[in-house]
Amino acid sequence: QVPNDEDIGTVTADGAYDTRRCHSAIIARGGTAIIPIRKNGRLWKEDCPAARARNETLRATRHYGRAFWKRWTGYHTRSRAEARMRCLKSFGERISTRDPDRQTAEIHIRVALMNRFNALGTAEIVRVA
Repeated sequence: QVPNDEDIGTVTADGAYDTRRCHSAIIARGGTAIIPIRKNGRLWKEDCPAARARNETLRATRHYGRAFWKRWTGYHTRSRAEARMRCLKSFGERISTRDPDRQTAEIHIRVALMNRFNALGTAEIVRVA
């Protein structure tokens, strides 16, 4: 947690945090929320800074599209990090060793395997529609 006396620059979170409470807490600490609007998101009727910021995000997402909004705000880097963690967890949810040096070695081996798999060939994804 960030201490109360420190300001927050930006907060990046997934759509589960698209709530009035989260947006208000971020604005109260002087931060900017980078939170994608839920698929069924609607404009908030309140007239407070948190609602204005979120409504602007909703309008931008509707006008430019979700993919452009992610690139424009830098949210796509979070998506990439989550995808990498998912790949890393495909080798197992937990680290099997207890010793910190062996844990480091185990993670290095997993990353080396991921890199080897990527070198063999990455799937080429083409957007349709």
